[in-house]
Amino acid sequence: MSDTVVRPVDDDVWGDLETVFGTRGDPSGCWCQWFKVPGTQRDELSVGDRRERLHDQVRSGSPGVLAWVDGEPAGWAAVEQYSAYPNLARSPITKRVEGDPADPWAVTCFVVRLDFRRQGLARALLDGAVEHARNQGAELVEGYPVDTEARPSLSSAERYHGTVSLFRDGGFEVVRRPSATRAIMRLAL
Repeated sequence: MSDTVVRPVDDDVWGDLETVFGTRGDPSGCWCQWFKVPGTQRDELSVGDRRERLHDQVRSGSPGVLAWVDGEPAGWAAVEQYSAYPNLARSPITKRVEGDPADPWAVTCFVVRLDFRRQGLARALLDGAVEHARNQGAELVEGYPVDTEARPSLSSAERYHGTVSLFRDGGFEVVRRPSATRAIMRLAL
């Protein structure tokens, strides 16, 4: 890949994050609020409301990392403490079970602009997300990827959690399989 830079997002680069989310496709409608806002409340929010919620989250901290390739905004990965995502605790896939750490850092979402896919950018984003979590004092990072070996026909939209192979290559280990196509993976820092 060309010159790639990944760093935590802040208000100075908000315009670049807007470019990554775009105006079409799933990211442009979600604005990384899926795990943050309960379904009924989320359904009542307009796309503009979701966008503004993410902007507020960026202003109050860094809820993820942004990637640039040759200076062009190219991708995003959401990473915060588990407790920042109330819907994770409601999901049968990601809810805590006995023995789970209470509040690990969680990589929940990847967005890669179409022109930058299949170039290894998700790897750079995952590495950047882990580094960001480490710099914030994280001792453990979790991911909730899909398993493309179990279901190769997954679309790009269905891969927004990342893939098992991506997380495995990043040093994460499978700790649980809540379904045939999903895994809970962890990396101790």
